[in-house]
Amino acid sequence: MRVKPIRSDVLTYAKKHGIQNKLTKQIALLSANSRHPSLHTEILEPKSLKIYSFRIDIKYRAIFIITASDEVEIIDVNDHYR
Repeated sequence: MRVKPIRSDVLTYAKKHGIQNKLTKQIALLSANSRHPSLHTEILEPKSLKIYSFRIDIKYRAIFIITASDEVEIIDVNDHYR
């Protein structure tokens, strides 16, 4: 699965919270196999919106959509527990 380049605001957040390397690693896994066990990929509610997330680490998750051209676009990275 092809992943679109990460938006600058998402990258800035990842850098600020020290998870840029982890995010890069997880994106590589997502590109190779979107069902890789360490990603814990899931569809979010309401499912009709088709918004997904994957785990960056125990605290942070990345939120993404799959575009009409079957590309992954990461729209947010956030603290899973806030």
